Amino acid sequence: MRPRTRRRALFLTGFFLYFVALWIFWNTPVVYPIQVFVVFLHEISHGIAAVATGGSIQRITLNPRLGGACYCPGGNAFITLSAGYLGSLAWGGLILEMGRRAGRRVHRVTGTIGVLVVVLTTLFVRSAFGILFGVAFGAFLLLAARYLADRGNRLLLTGLGLTSCLYAVLDIKSDVLDRPHLPSDAYMLAQLTGVPTVVWGVLWITVALVVSGWLVVRAFRAA
Repeated sequence: MRPRTRRRALFLTGFFLYFVALWIFWNTPVVYPIQVFVVFLHEISHGIAAVATGGSIQRITLNPRLGGACYCPGGNAFITLSAGYLGSLAWGGLILEMGRRAGRRVHRVTGTIGVLVVVLTTLFVRSAFGILFGVAFGAFLLLAARYLADRGNRLLLTGLGLTSCLYAVLDIKSDVLDRPHLPSDAYMLAQLTGVPTVVWGVLWITVALVVSGWLVVRAFRAA
């Protein structure tokens, strides 16, 4: 078997095993911290969109039930509401790309994310659980950057990126398509635009699936 063919075979095998493991351990403490991290990315994305369109971030809250809220008055409501699910998807893709491209500097990527998590938590998170999680998770990433080998950091970033992309898909399905009556981002966007909640859910989940598929194909071709 040629080296490139072997690498691609290993990539597909690893990709399959990762998602099998994720499926098995999805509702366990093993995956829980990553799920909370993706919720954190979701809420931060709302805040960034608000600030970018002239608004501000008052505070962000996270709770142990994988819920969160970003209080960000001002700015463009349409962009801010759209930024949550799509933002966590974009973060996931960015983490994957940075981990893939960083080479021997991959530990710097992990460390930078750790610093950002701690700084953003300190500046904006105002719930006890959220503060505890943000500081602890950021510290974990900083320790990983310092003590894990390059391969370990690359695997960590791949796991964070892939899970963020997958969770965006599952979150949209759960919050928007399965329970369209919940006061989700799509529900509030429907009130703002008059376009039904389910339409926004279908649009967002289509984007999430296309982007996730593109990232997987891109990684496979680069293997």
